[in-house]
Amino acid sequence: MMKNTCYRKIPAACLVAILALLSITTYASDTLHVVTHNRITVVTNPSTGTNTYTAWGKFPSAKEEIRSIKLNVRFACPDSMRCADWDYKDRITIRRTGGVKGASQDYEIGRMLTPYGGAFGKDWQFNWAVDVTDFSMLLRDSVEIEYNHTGYEPNKDRGWSITLDFEIVKGKPAWEPISIQKIYDGSFRYGDSTNSIENALKPVAFTASKQADFARLRVVQTGHGMDEPDGCGEFCNKYRELWYDGKLIDTRAIWKQCGDNPLYPQAGTWIYDRANWCPGNLMQPDIYNLPVQAGGQHSINLNMQPYVSANPSADEVITAYLIQYKKAAAKNDVALEAVIRPSVVDVYQRQNPAAMQPEIVIKNMGSAPVRSINIRYGVSKAAKSKYNWKGTLAPGASAVISLPGVINGKAGMNTFEAELLQPNGKRDQYPADNKMSSRFEAVPKHGGGIIVYLMTNNQPGQNSYAVVNSAGKVLQERALGSLKANTVYRDTLQLPDGNYQFILLDSAGNGLEFWANPRGGRGKARLLNSEGAMLKDFESDFGSSVYYDFEVGQPVAPVTAQTSFGLYPTRTNDKTTFDYYANFPEDVVVQIITDPGDTLVEEHHYPQLKEGVFTYDLSRFPKGRFYLKVLVNGEEKFKKRIRLKE
Repeated sequence: MMKNTCYRKIPAACLVAILALLSITTYASDTLHVVTHNRITVVTNPSTGTNTYTAWGKFPSAKEEIRSIKLNVRFACPDSMRCADWDYKDRITIRRTGGVKGASQDYEIGRMLTPYGGAFGKDWQFNWAVDVTDFSMLLRDSVEIEYNHTGYEPNKDRGWSITLDFEIVKGKPAWEPISIQKIYDGSFRYGDSTNSIENALKPVAFTASKQADFARLRVVQTGHGMDEPDGCGEFCNKYRELWYDGKLIDTRAIWKQCGDNPLYPQAGTWIYDRANWCPGNLMQPDIYNLPVQAGGQHSINLNMQPYVSANPSADEVITAYLIQYKKAAAKNDVALEAVIRPSVVDVYQRQNPAAMQPEIVIKNMGSAPVRSINIRYGVSKAAKSKYNWKGTLAPGASAVISLPGVINGKAGMNTFEAELLQPNGKRDQYPADNKMSSRFEAVPKHGGGIIVYLMTNNQPGQNSYAVVNSAGKVLQERALGSLKANTVYRDTLQLPDGNYQFILLDSAGNGLEFWANPRGGRGKARLLNSEGAMLKDFESDFGSSVYYDFEVGQPVAPVTAQTSFGLYPTRTNDKTTFDYYANFPEDVVVQIITDPGDTLVEEHHYPQLKEGVFTYDLSRFPKGRFYLKVLVNGEEKFKKRIRLKE
């Protein structure tokens, strides 16, 4: 059940989200931030379906050397509104360069698929990031950045608060860019028998600069629409081919599994797999480093899987840019790009807090393949571990590496440090990006008596769980296919001191509960101590997986005032049931509120409530949408939408 040490090359699908580096502190000597959009409120324009927000940023001059640029994107609920509801396709573009009279560029540097935000609280926020160093030639001096928000939902009471922060590390570039050009940029109709998409995705020729060592193709593609018979482009799994100089060099599915989305749960169909995107997702590009002949002619061609629709309405939205680069400045040069475990970064929250097996992302920035790296790592101000990684990492490729050992942080916040040494046994020729530190929260410390509480739903054949130790040994499990429907399992473990991981999986990707799967019913999972007090309550609407690391040892963390909430069904024509469990009695208020309008229609008070199951009959209310809100000791702790249907 444990993850093995591995390395993967771009454009492997597993690298789709690994380059989000927020909340990581590098040791780069000179970093600046250019914030073009600072908590701006973004709403739709229902009359046109698009709303643009432009702002200017002052970037480094063309004379200044840039090592890397990362675009940080932060979403939050606006101060005066609630979060918006729908999963819309938004674009972040370089609109103009060189000032107000400068050239129009229209280069898409980020594509954001907005979350289903209907159930997020006022304090909710989330951070994403994407590497945009390939656009360093354009991000110079005065640049106009545009955020284009699409969609048609009401805009009076809902929207997003958005921040765009360009994090720029100055220093000698690993590869000096020569030119950038558009290969494809548009929304291309897919499935039309009278006008094939290949008529638009024609081969594009380019001439390699005499100074070029290689060319990088940067592709972002998402499918949209809902046709027949396959539900294209959003819900159909089709492949794309990349042809270079007449040869097929890559075939990949334009498809993404959404059950492991780091942002969960969401109010809508967030778990449904889609055409290369998920709700609440900043797209990561597919990167192809292409060999060129200096001064020679080359061609690029993207082809989609042949498909004919009965009612063509699907679109493949594609931007593909070609950046030509000079030869790498160094032969042996590696960079530490991210620390996945341990971390407090939002996009890594499913893997954290972490008690074992640190995980990092490295990149080969040199001209020679990397076959070995020494890695030094550990908690700050503690003895460091060493690991010698061996493999093959091509120039420009990235790898995810799992490191052996445990993560022994002290209670509260800690700092993890990692450093890359001696690529290929040589001195790294640019050591400034070899080190990185990561803030992280220590895992909870429990006593050795642990009870795994699992209440199955109507579809137990989809679920399994295991408890493993730091050596990867399975100490307790309920294997896939062994569980019975609507059954409570209480498995007692006596664990010696050490680090452990609880793993709960759902093979269908719809958790123990999902509002659009009423046949599945609702299940529940918790960890209890030997006295039955709740140590950890897991969200039933978890999608594909839950990973929970913990430590057994002294001193044991005291039992805290944890609470568990459940509401099911959330689509009903009459009744819904709310269940509540807490370690200590507390004053609880349950409110039922209209959506929209925020009108209170029903309120229930439960003084000093510790446990209870309550059924509410909503049939006397007009059909529509409501929220069930729970306040514990006057503080909002739970909010979920209910749809009262005919």
